[in-house]
Amino acid sequence: MKTISCDVAIIGAGSAGLAAHRASASAGAKTLLIEAGPGGTTCARVGCMPSKLLLAAARAARDMRAAAAFGVQGKPRIDGRAVMARVQRERDHFVAAVLKDVAAIPARERLAGHARFAGPTTLTVDDQSRVEARAIVIACGARPTIPPELARACGERILTHETVFDLADLPRSLAVIGAGPLGLELAVAFARLGVVTSVFDPKRSVGGARDPKVQAKLREALGREIDFHLGVSIEAKRNRAGDIAVSWTDEAGHKGRRVYQYVLDAAGRPPALDGLDLNMAGLDLDPHGVPLFDPLTQRCGKSAIFIAGDANNARPVLHEAAAQGALAGTNAARFPKIERRAQGVNLAVVFTDPDIAFVGEAFDPGKVNGWAIGCSDDNGRARVDGRGAGILRAWARRADGVIVGGELFGPDAEHLAHLLAWVIQLGIRVDTVLDLPFYHPTLEESLRTCLRDLREKLG
Repeated sequence: MKTISCDVAIIGAGSAGLAAHRASASAGAKTLLIEAGPGGTTCARVGCMPSKLLLAAARAARDMRAAAAFGVQGKPRIDGRAVMARVQRERDHFVAAVLKDVAAIPARERLAGHARFAGPTTLTVDDQSRVEARAIVIACGARPTIPPELARACGERILTHETVFDLADLPRSLAVIGAGPLGLELAVAFARLGVVTSVFDPKRSVGGARDPKVQAKLREALGREIDFHLGVSIEAKRNRAGDIAVSWTDEAGHKGRRVYQYVLDAAGRPPALDGLDLNMAGLDLDPHGVPLFDPLTQRCGKSAIFIAGDANNARPVLHEAAAQGALAGTNAARFPKIERRAQGVNLAVVFTDPDIAFVGEAFDPGKVNGWAIGCSDDNGRARVDGRGAGILRAWARRADGVIVGGELFGPDAEHLAHLLAWVIQLGIRVDTVLDLPFYHPTLEESLRTCLRDLREKLG
């Protein structure tokens, strides 16, 4: 077995791993990037980009249907094969760009294969190489897992976000398991493209929204397009035609049954830590088998091991993965010198158009007594554009009037969420934000309306 010595070994060449490699190499450390999979990052290959490509096609179809309200007539004719061909063509463009960047990394700094821990700072790679490092960064990402009984029942008709974008044509019908952000985005896209779509979830919430008023608004709006079955248990069985019969039972004991061409399992993406032999690393793990770590350093306990990105399941979005990877790579390169870096404000968006967004501190019934909450559910520009205004809710501390969080559901909420995130990260008071310019007529005015209501609630 060949032995390779380095300062920093990084497991995984996704968004977090690539950021870790850049940071470690820039710090002057001898760095080795180890990748087992096809590469190209989750975002480009099976995540952010192909899902947005599908949603872009869905938006075009939705806008054509909505045009009649403006006196513009016409109905969309959806070519499913053309839709999926564009998704795959553009996805491959994004993947190729990432792979080009990886190929530019010197060959001596790259190693292909599956890494396993053989000790706290020792790895074996495909039983052919032994890597001895001063520090290690775990950045192996996450992947979907299908319950065995569902896999047996559905066979090749079960899809995940890693396989759904490879379909040659749009399905006739689709059962989506999971009403969280991932399942909801894909359900919205397929439904607007004419696919008969149902969403099933044992919980009663949709899209991850915690604020009850935001949750009610988005369920009302999206429920006009999607067949939701919430608070249910399901069973799946293949019929003679090869389709999947899904049976469900709700909390009151009411039953239902429907046949679908495919089932999409979008119930979650746990960290891809199995197969790493973490028991050999000497780390303390949480009940889900994820190493305990300090989010201000990415360091696992008192070890020379760092963890970043979806592998730690803390904030599974790309910009967080990149930031964590950069911090982990820097600290691994300079180990045992450790830098503590404050986390940025939480910012997450579900691109359901109207979008759902979460900013800063999450809605918490236990904290509402210490908060004032403002609300906006009307906007002139949205009405002009023939779009529902949705709802924007933001909360500030009663003690000092500083804005600390919010939830949004409405048109272009992705942009309003950025404004709110910047305000929160800068620690700005409500009055100060209201002194800033808001142009008319814009969707941004809904933020001003919300903050005016918030100021009144602060008294």
